[in-house]
Amino acid sequence: MQAWRVHENGEPGEVMRLDEVDRPEPGPGRLLLRVRAANINFPDALLCRGQYQIRPPLPFTPGVEICGETEDGRRVIANPALPHGGLAEYVVADEAALLPAPEALDDAEAAALHIGYQTGFFGLHRRAHLQEGETLLVHAAAGGVGSAAIQLGKAAGARVIGVVGGQQKAAVARELGCDLVIDRRTDDIVAAVKEATGGRGADVIYDPVGGDAYAKSAKCVAFEGRIVIVGFASGSVPAPALNHALVKNYSIVGLHWGLYAQKDPASIARCHEQLTRLAAEGAIKPLISERVPLKDAAAAVQRVADGTTTGRVVVLPDGAAR
Repeated sequence: MQAWRVHENGEPGEVMRLDEVDRPEPGPGRLLLRVRAANINFPDALLCRGQYQIRPPLPFTPGVEICGETEDGRRVIANPALPHGGLAEYVVADEAALLPAPEALDDAEAAALHIGYQTGFFGLHRRAHLQEGETLLVHAAAGGVGSAAIQLGKAAGARVIGVVGGQQKAAVARELGCDLVIDRRTDDIVAAVKEATGGRGADVIYDPVGGDAYAKSAKCVAFEGRIVIVGFASGSVPAPALNHALVKNYSIVGLHWGLYAQKDPASIARCHEQLTRLAAEGAIKPLISERVPLKDAAAAVQRVADGTTTGRVVVLPDGAAR
């Protein structure tokens, strides 16, 4: 079979190589899956660079979430077992962790439902306890993680403010349902949020960026607001001023979604039931900006790494537009 492999760490477009390899052999408790669609996530770029919290042995195949098909024809969502990631024709995955692909979504959409939407659901509901009528501020709103948070926030009855970089991404955020879009390149984020909220600030801030985005968040979070730390796409890990959190009465909450697979795996299945219901109702639908054939996967991972994409970029091993 064909599989993209990283033989040395570096930029995805430089170190990923399309190889002919044997199909992975499923061990006890695992199943072989044919990859129908593989969603590209920012962690795939970090894996290539050797900067992710998990460092699989070289050579390895990136790709942390897929829509696949079991040997008996079931269509499922899975997180492939590294080092045999999803940017390949076949993967192995833990049988107990497989989730049914929602009928309301095609293969590419189903592949993009899992990590981003689970992260959004846990972050907004379990960690931040977002309430109907509250104001939600989403950084990187046109990206894969941000677009999921927008849809989930609207589904919860929140007023959603999206922060983006550039007019093209602003248009995407508006189409996703943002009540207000702020262009960080031309607008004053703090002033715009305070003006939109009558000086109160945002009740919940969803931050997958870190760096300057976090600094701005701390200046426009509401009394008893919650800043949810999802990741550091900017490459800069902020050092919060805890005295500031004390005097303004806001919370800084972290979210490492993958930890729930170890600590509370049943919660992931319960969340998937909620996401499947929302998808069936049309309340959520992953934004797929590109569907690319397997041969173009390395360039696609590089675009995600560079932050030039909107929504989700999905790889289809046979090149079909599913």
